Amino acid sequence: MQKTYSQKSAEISREWWVVDASTIPLGKLAVVVADKLMGKSKVTFTPHIDNGDYVVVTNAKHLKVTGDKLTDKMYYRHSGFPGGLTELKLEEVIEKDPSVAIKAAVKGMLPKNKLAADRLARLRIFDGAEHAHTAQNPKEIK
Repeated sequence: MQKTYSQKSAEISREWWVVDASTIPLGKLAVVVADKLMGKSKVTFTPHIDNGDYVVVTNAKHLKVTGDKLTDKMYYRHSGFPGGLTELKLEEVIEKDPSVAIKAAVKGMLPKNKLAADRLARLRIFDGAEHAHTAQNPKEIK
């Protein structure tokens, strides 16, 4: 009789992955990154244990989107004061800080639970092709 496997916290092993943001659209990038951060592609996946990997995203400045999302997609934030709503188009967000768009897309793909903040903290985003994590020997996601 086979029993259901449940991973223990001591058995976690994390890998490093690198993905180029200029090769795939933003939505597909977010799906791939969220999958690696959660550890869903591992055979040892356990929903209540955070066994995901580290993900490095490069070329965030050259982010690809399809359709009219550059001009139509809006990002909102509120200062908390009356009339304090700020709207930015995706084009403006990418020009100002492209990591905000990628982080928001990945955060939307992660489950809303206590593990989400720790998973999102393992996401590293760089504007150019160079990154500071070459010592970790990250594997490339095709």
